[in-house]
Parts: sequence; structure tokens; C-alpha cells
Amino acid sequence: MLSIARRTTLGAALLLIMPLVVWVSGWRWVPGHDNQWLKLLYWMTETVTQPWGVITHVLLCGWFLWCLRFRLRAAIMLFAILAGAILIGQGMKSWVKERVQEPRPFVIWLEKTQQIPVEEFYTLKRKDRASLVKKQLAQQTEIPHFLRKHWQKETGFAFPSGHTMFAASWALLGVGLLWPRRRTVTIAILLVWATAVMGSRLLLGMHWPRDLVVATLMSWLLVTLATWLAQRVCGPLTPPGEEALDIKKRDPLP
Repeated sequence: MLSIARRTTLGAALLLIMPLVVWVSGWRWVPGHDNQWLKLLYWMTETVTQPWGVITHVLLCGWFLWCLRFRLRAAIMLFAILAGAILIGQGMKSWVKERVQEPRPFVIWLEKTQQIPVEEFYTLKRKDRASLVKKQLAQQTEIPHFLRKHWQKETGFAFPSGHTMFAASWALLGVGLLWPRRRTVTIAILLVWATAVMGSRLLLGMHWPRDLVVATLMSWLLVTLATWLAQRVCGPLTPPGEEALDIKKRDPLP
């Protein structure tokens, strides 16, 4: 358990660098970024948004199973653990959102520029919130069409970030499960992807830096437990030959 916690803590620390730097710097979101750059970030965030998030989840599950090469029963158990970790994380996120009820940055901006009171906005049903955003921004050329559509879909509360929890959980699962298999390229790609998703949530006006920080910490706790459970249920994460070699190094014969 200690070695797992060390690995996932290191992964979480790497993921926290960007949002903590942004938070400490006092950066505030404002619209008007380069549209091509925003479009790239939009597609990055779409890898986590439904329905693409389901495809991402299935592809990552398949890749993890291939990397770990467990037998059928252990592979099925691992698939269930991975799916459970992601679903529990999303459930935790929804529970916290409903209790904290923090408005999104773009909703604050709507209040300042379109005279839509934040409290009034969140008393509406989700369908009515989407209609209001569409109506108020119909003639707003400063906001690109794809971002307006995204805002219409994402009218819930901000804290914590569900997109960050999804991406950070997979990145930390990579650190926890794949590091013993020396899958460093996969781990690096997952960490860069998760950081890009987190950055997209800031620059698209969806989240504050603290939303990303807390979501990453929640993911770290959940993934540490999930990785420990996977090792207990599915067997050692290191290949059999390497595991025997490690044991021999620790306990050499006289």
C-alpha cells in the first residue's frame, strides 16, 4: 500500500502544478481568446464529455487490460474496479456540487455583461438555463459558436470539476497500475492529456483553479484505494519474472 501511495502521490503532485500556479498567480478567466486555440481546447475537453467520454473510458480500459495481461477472471475484476473508480468519482463530484453550488466563471460573466443574476440563473431548470444562454448569446460575436453550444450543455455548478476527476483518475490509475510494468510512455501521455483537459476547463470558462485542485485530490484518494484493491484482487502488478527478481534482490540467498 505504501509503494502505491508514493506512486499516486507523485502523479497527483505533477497534475497539481498547473492549477496551483494559476491559482497563486491570481489569473481570472475572460472571454476573447484566439478561436483556433479555443477550438483545440474544446476538442480536448470533448474527450471527457458525453458521449465521447464513454468511448475514451472503453479505449483506456482495453489498453490497461492489454498492458497488464491478466488472466480472464482477473481481467474482468480489473475492468470492474476501473469502471467503479470512475463512476464513484463522478458520484462524489455530483454530491459535492449540489451542496457547494459554486457558479461557473462564464455564469458570473453573464451576470456582468448580460444582466442575468446568478441566483436567478440557478433557480431555473437545466433546460431553461440552456435556452437562456442560447438566447442571450445569439448575437454575441465575441463568443464562438462551439463555445456557446458547450455552455448550453454545461449549465450546472462548478465545484469540483467532473472533467478533471475523470481525466486525473485515469492518469493516476496509469501511475498506480502501469508504473510497475514500465509503461512510461503511456503514463506520460495520460499525464499530459489530463493536464490539457484541466487547462481546457479553465480557458473555456467552466471552472476556477480551486475546482481542479480539489478534484485532483479527490481522484488521488479514490485511485490510491482502487489500485490497492486491484493488486489485492487481481494479483501482483509486476510481471511474474520481474516480481521474482525483486524478491531475490530483497531477500538474497546466503
